[in-house]
Amino acid sequence: MNYQNSYIVSCQFLGFRFHGWQKQPDVKTIHFIIDKTLKFVLKKSRFKTIGVGRTDAKVSSLNYYFQLFVDKPIDKNIFINSFNLNSPSDLRVSSIKIIKDVKFNLIQHPKVKEYHYYFSNNGKNHPYAAPFMTGFNNLDIDLMKKGAKLFEGKHYFHKYCSNPTEKTIFKREIEFSKIKVNSYLSADFFPKISYAFIVRGKGFLRYQIRLMMAVLIELGKYNISLNDIVNSLVEDNDREPFYVIVPGSGLHLFSVEYLEADNLFEIF
Repeated sequence: MNYQNSYIVSCQFLGFRFHGWQKQPDVKTIHFIIDKTLKFVLKKSRFKTIGVGRTDAKVSSLNYYFQLFVDKPIDKNIFINSFNLNSPSDLRVSSIKIIKDVKFNLIQHPKVKEYHYYFSNNGKNHPYAAPFMTGFNNLDIDLMKKGAKLFEGKHYFHKYCSNPTEKTIFKREIEFSKIKVNSYLSADFFPKISYAFIVRGKGFLRYQIRLMMAVLIELGKYNISLNDIVNSLVEDNDREPFYVIVPGSGLHLFSVEYLEADNLFEIF
């Protein structure tokens, strides 16, 4: 099905009440709500949307992209205002650009993603903080910082993947991986000190970052050692995935950066 116009749209959403991006029967997903909103915005125009990638249930994003194919050209200001007027309060569009290259593929084009996992270290948080971060207790944060650095570089992440296929590529490169004091999100009901596990790379496996975070939590509780993490990243280990995983609500897609994007998009 051919469309006359193609756009890249940046949006933000709080994922706490959604079951991820991909449409599923009988549950609310980001893709479902976006398409439902666009039916009001674009009236009777034919359209199609493709997301930059799947997200887990309850995962939020400060910078998620979807590609919009539509028959009729769009007025930027009218589109943004109309979308944000008709969309629910936990979803908003922040920008839209024309895609200049007709061969551009939102999913396949090289890009770098940065994820943040927010957590605290003083027990159960205020209930209002539940959509944003996860509460833990008695963690050795300094030891966890050392563990996070071990993920940097090229490693085999087969123990950090759920339900892989025969074609899954486990060798991935992480540009940086670190834990630092949270300076990104703030609220009166947050604990005085919280932390962000920050991971940046070109591609991630299903549940990879949540499994990495879970392993760091086990490290912080002294249930495993730094050497256990080192051994988990080599090609010839037992290849059995870790069974412990942290809640999705603490995970946020912080940014998506398209590489060599200077001539891909046009601001209008």
